[in-house]
Amino acid sequence: MPSSFTRKLPNVDTSIFTEMSMMANQHQAINLSQGFPEFDTPAFLKDKINQAINEGKNQYSPSNGLPDLLTQIAEMVHRQYQSHLTDEKKLNGLNNITITSGATEALWVAIQTLISPNDEVIIFDPAYDSYEPAIELAGGTCRHIALAAPSYAINWLLVEQTINTKTRAIIINSPHNPTGSILNASDLRTLQALVEKYDLYVISDEVYEHMTFDGLRHESVLRYPDLFKRAFVVSSFGKTFHCTGWKMGYCAAPAELTAEFRKIHQYVTFCSFTPAQIAIAQMLKEQPSHITALASFYQQKRDLLIKALKDSRFTLLPSKGTYFLLLDYSAISTLNDRDFCIWLTKEIGVAAIPLSPLYPAEHREAYHQEHKVIRLCFAKNDETLLKAAGILCQL
Repeated sequence: MPSSFTRKLPNVDTSIFTEMSMMANQHQAINLSQGFPEFDTPAFLKDKINQAINEGKNQYSPSNGLPDLLTQIAEMVHRQYQSHLTDEKKLNGLNNITITSGATEALWVAIQTLISPNDEVIIFDPAYDSYEPAIELAGGTCRHIALAAPSYAINWLLVEQTINTKTRAIIINSPHNPTGSILNASDLRTLQALVEKYDLYVISDEVYEHMTFDGLRHESVLRYPDLFKRAFVVSSFGKTFHCTGWKMGYCAAPAELTAEFRKIHQYVTFCSFTPAQIAIAQMLKEQPSHITALASFYQQKRDLLIKALKDSRFTLLPSKGTYFLLLDYSAISTLNDRDFCIWLTKEIGVAAIPLSPLYPAEHREAYHQEHKVIRLCFAKNDETLLKAAGILCQL
């Protein structure tokens, strides 16, 4: 490489999710690492996308997204989160929503929209690994706050102590990947008070919004109109409709923020896959019960895996949402979590995700001293979960 070449992300390696999935494939291990469903996309959705393709609807859509899809998303949001609001405070699909090529694009564009050189962004560790590179590419800096096991709750006093004159935004993720924790109404009220007091913005990563368990309610930023005035809310159809490979997401924001978001979005992907937009709009309109049934569907899988692991030597941590379950393996091995996951994949035949790569590199040695936790994905067929649990119970 020429000496004049400057790396923009010198500290970034291949994503741990990609690395563990490649290792699982190479060693034919049961892949409970990367968070994608093993089961198929709903037949209705596949039929509708095929219909759109066969009818020749294969050209560019409007950059913001098809109006019908924007309208259907807004109506879903009204049903899920905004039935208590007056019409003027409810989301407007055409003015407040932008379709993106996956939630990661939405997160990246929201960060580029908000963050300028020398700005600081508060994120909570362990954090989804796309946040920090996007912030760095915008010239910003992350201020990391670690979430403490086993609850992985946010210490809001520490958050306020971390805020300074450079702080521009706070990124929240609920339900939280990788821990399965969720924010409650008190958390959202405290967050609102802080962003109003210090003139901050919020990026709310809500891609697992429809997967909360045991009767717990997802506290979307979209429920709180005053908080939403300062927010970008990101979600994912790939997670909701078991079609992660379609790379379909969206971002909701106030009209003024949406206008700025769209300026950048148009030069990133311009628009997203037209036939998928058509199909998802019809799915939202004609089969809304898929969304309302999603929490019980995944709770059954969580409970199946928990029951199957009850005789293992792992300590199971609470999973209140997402399709992930954390396991403490300290009774089984003294290896750090990355080495344990490599051993687990190559020698035992089950792939998992270590949490340490989701912390800053400079904090990992200290993390290894205190924590031995891995993440399993239970968005798999029951037979796969039971087979993997049977192997893990032998350790």
